[in-house]
Amino acid sequence: MVTFTKAFLISCFLMLMPVSMQLHAQTIEKKALSLELAKKIATRAEAEAKKNNWTMVIAVVDDGGNLIYLERMDGTQIGSIEVAMEKARSANNFKRPTKAFEDALAGGRMAVLKLHGAMPLEGGIPIMIEGKVVGAIGVSGGMSSQDGEVAKAGIEAMDK
Repeated sequence: MVTFTKAFLISCFLMLMPVSMQLHAQTIEKKALSLELAKKIATRAEAEAKKNNWTMVIAVVDDGGNLIYLERMDGTQIGSIEVAMEKARSANNFKRPTKAFEDALAGGRMAVLKLHGAMPLEGGIPIMIEGKVVGAIGVSGGMSSQDGEVAKAGIEAMDK
């Protein structure tokens, strides 16, 4: 009886082993945006905003568009919270700066308004690591070009 049980368990293990190997072969490894890097990006963006006496909301999302870090500088309008998050999500989900949508709209491409989740205002920029989008920053609170300048400063923190 013991020999049969051992043989049965061994055969079950051997049958399941190829399935386990196949599942492992189907997975991929990817870089992920850490809270530490998100804070570093936001800190650099905040410094740029302060240098220009602008008050901003700075949002950083991961590659799924989920909020990792949000900062609202003192005096920034409440409405900029959602706008900053949407700019970050748009840049992440479409893998391009939101300025691309703003420029398309300014050029008469009204179809941009029908793209679900596309924010046609400058200030959202994807965060890239080794050529892959790992998240995005979104900034709101000033004029569109100011938001873009602050977001760009945040991205430049990755080079330092």
